[in-house]
Amino acid sequence: MRTPDAAPRLLLVEDDAGLARLLSGLLGEEGYDVEVAPDGQRGLHLGLTRDYDLVVLDRGLPAVDGLDLLARLRDRGVTAPVLVLSALSNPADRVDGLDAGAEDYLGKPFDVDELLARLRALRRRHTDRARTLALPGGRLDLDTRQAAVGGDRPVRLSERECSLLATLAARPARVFTRADLRALVFPDAGTEVVDTYVHYLRRKLGRHVVDTVRGVGYQLGHRR
Repeated sequence: MRTPDAAPRLLLVEDDAGLARLLSGLLGEEGYDVEVAPDGQRGLHLGLTRDYDLVVLDRGLPAVDGLDLLARLRDRGVTAPVLVLSALSNPADRVDGLDAGAEDYLGKPFDVDELLARLRALRRRHTDRARTLALPGGRLDLDTRQAAVGGDRPVRLSERECSLLATLAARPARVFTRADLRALVFPDAGTEVVDTYVHYLRRKLGRHVVDTVRGVGYQLGHRR
């Protein structure tokens, strides 16, 4: 498990090898833990299988186009803030990037200091938002461990109940196996612990808060 003071993890998806080396070095000096993907297919794989605090994404990529990659990440519930880099920088292109799910869009060529400043701003905004997570018809406050759904009064959760619900809510499109959830939330507990805590959450917040995906596991519920 990552410590709170760990270096922010950044995924850089860039097919220009020279630019990727340059940016990776500069971002490393800025304090980021950088992982580079040289094409859209690799970027998609990393984005779906690893957790990042930020993504810097070239728009014109081989294998999978940058905006297509971004749309697929958002469809799968990846919420890390994304800054798109592109030689296509007229207003219509920027609108396309933002509509695809990017938080920011910077045209090439770009000023490195501006890029770094924009990433710092994205990181600050995302850190502020990350203390609350959306639930079906409500919100989960990670600081108070209180959840409110459907207009009901907030309900206080235990530490493990909150951890389980936060894990599901952080990636609402992902279906987690019981083994996934046990490893992420209950590494020191027995095999039945996931089902037990799903039961606790449903008893406190309603059955709709966690969906059962038959033969696979659990997923954050959908508002009905």
